[in-house]
Amino acid sequence: MSTRIGIVGMPNAGKSSLFNALTKAGAEAANYPFTTIEPNVAVVPVIDERMEEVAKTLGSSEIVWDTVDFHDIAGLVAGAHQGEGLGNKFLANIRETHAIVHVVRAHTDENVIHPEGRVDPLADIETIETELVMADLEAAERRLEKVGKQARGGDRVAIAEERWLGEVVAALQAGRPARTVPVPEEAPNAARDLGSLTSKPVLFVANVDEGSEEVPAAVAAHAAAQGARAVAVSSRIESELAELEDEDAAAMREELGVSESGLQRVVREAFALLELISFFTAGEATIAQSWHLHRGLTAWHAAGQIHSDIQKGFVRAEVIGWRELVDAGGYAGARERGTLRLEGRDYVMADGDVITVKFTP
Repeated sequence: MSTRIGIVGMPNAGKSSLFNALTKAGAEAANYPFTTIEPNVAVVPVIDERMEEVAKTLGSSEIVWDTVDFHDIAGLVAGAHQGEGLGNKFLANIRETHAIVHVVRAHTDENVIHPEGRVDPLADIETIETELVMADLEAAERRLEKVGKQARGGDRVAIAEERWLGEVVAALQAGRPARTVPVPEEAPNAARDLGSLTSKPVLFVANVDEGSEEVPAAVAAHAAAQGARAVAVSSRIESELAELEDEDAAAMREELGVSESGLQRVVREAFALLELISFFTAGEATIAQSWHLHRGLTAWHAAGQIHSDIQKGFVRAEVIGWRELVDAGGYAGARERGTLRLEGRDYVMADGDVITVKFTP
């Protein structure tokens, strides 16, 4: 299943500009068949310079990038949890995502009208977070009533889930997100069954003035307090840059004093939210491909990412760090140096590993 990131924000926050830039950015990836699944979904490659170095070292024929799906979700207004505006559609679309990119207006362009008539990033954040909390509170209270009936029958899992839901309701009533309440070991599926909006990891994207790369202090502090991440991007500039050729875009970034593509920064931070690591498969004069895996998983899990048949027939894996492979000039040099290792199915994958899985068909 692909990684789905929902882009949310107040009307005119800049989320549609960011989405449009992401959509156009797909064409920047060499040899990548960019597609837009539907009008509000952009499939964006996760570019990784380490993979490019590995592919260059091995003379790979092409690179196939892992991707992330960005969903442009309808603008939110106060009262969305009661169906105001496109509230019901907004909330339903968020439930289908793995993480949230929350675009917050922090620029001073007077030509862009703010729906509340002022520029106040924290107030905008509070508006959306309040709607998510209220929607979760209604869902948690309904779920608590249902699970309570099962708990009264003596079901141990239901009893643990009922206790957890009671704590979740209390947290939400106090304005805290559901993710602040740990899921009990006795009911490991409780969070999944609730489908809470405020349990999803959040990346705050401060839509700043052109040339700025600083997250406003108030937004950064709020993100830190929430256990979230934050990044600064000028959505308007990124949308314009996405229309340029690579060299022209690089020159314009240098002129503006912007160090790197804000879009790739958003993609990278969004993946970091989900505690994913990158690993690579690459051969000499064959396709090189990037993959992502949850931190702490093994070579056997990595094999499953590549293909279920490879996972079923897993025998062993040849593993090497990307830098060691590049420094050795390829697999032959790595074997001579003794840096190409044989690992079993329980080997815990490291970020940047290059892996070749040996398996029985």
